[in-house]
Amino acid sequence: LVYDVKNGGFSQLPGTLVLAEGDPKSGDPAVNEAYAYSGTTYNFYKRLFGRNSLDDRGMTLISSVHLGQKLNNAFWTGDQMCYGDGDGQIFIRFTKSLDVVGHELTHGVVSHTCNLDYKNESGALNEHFADVFGSLIKQWQRKQTVEKADWLIGADIMGPGTSAKSLRTFTEGKAYENDPLLGTDPQPKHLKNKYKGTADNGGVHINSGIANRAFYLVATELGDTMVATRIWYHALQKLPQNATFAQAAAQVAESARILVKAGTVSKGAAQVVRSAWRAVGVG
Repeated sequence: LVYDVKNGGFSQLPGTLVLAEGDPKSGDPAVNEAYAYSGTTYNFYKRLFGRNSLDDRGMTLISSVHLGQKLNNAFWTGDQMCYGDGDGQIFIRFTKSLDVVGHELTHGVVSHTCNLDYKNESGALNEHFADVFGSLIKQWQRKQTVEKADWLIGADIMGPGTSAKSLRTFTEGKAYENDPLLGTDPQPKHLKNKYKGTADNGGVHINSGIANRAFYLVATELGDTMVATRIWYHALQKLPQNATFAQAAAQVAESARILVKAGTVSKGAAQVVRSAWRAVGVG
């Protein structure tokens, strides 16, 4: 179900219903994107993992578009998706990016599995899993290999006022540097550079770069993103709510071992996982 808030505020959520399952397309691209990309995300989890929607119980995917005036954000409320239109300079409409939609909806998956606390390292892991599956949903939909994937988050929503190529990147470099509007990408790719302040709930969007880099190293070393994805999805089910990076690294390695034993992933995957986490300073 897709609703239009018509630039109203939070008190007007969800807004007016404009597109329901089976309806013809809308003349509003934001409505169509929210609908289509929610469906892609649902299909990804269903076909790869047999998961029935975000809660694995068939919950309806509700989206509200055109929230607020030039809102530079998209987010999962715990019950539904909300999308701003962007300010037209830093960002354009947030529905345009499949990996952003997949990222935000994956917060719903996380909340219905291990429900990682949204602060400090557990919060960074929450953002990390959302980034991983957001990127993987895009790669899956586009049938991209490890080599063909851009490994960027949010490339499609960047506005004309910024030179940033994306919000975040899984690769070693920065998504943006010395940008007049955004500055320099703050994400570290190694534990030694971890942000230790209190802003951003203890760096949940910043420090996720450490774990993102570990996933990228595993995917590229294995040469198969979907194998890495199965390992990470298995681990997500097993993490404690207040998981640390060290606990995540240990669990991902254990999940790889379990899946190797089950014949689901290739031999040697557990060693690749352990090496990747050590490469980013964890484990």
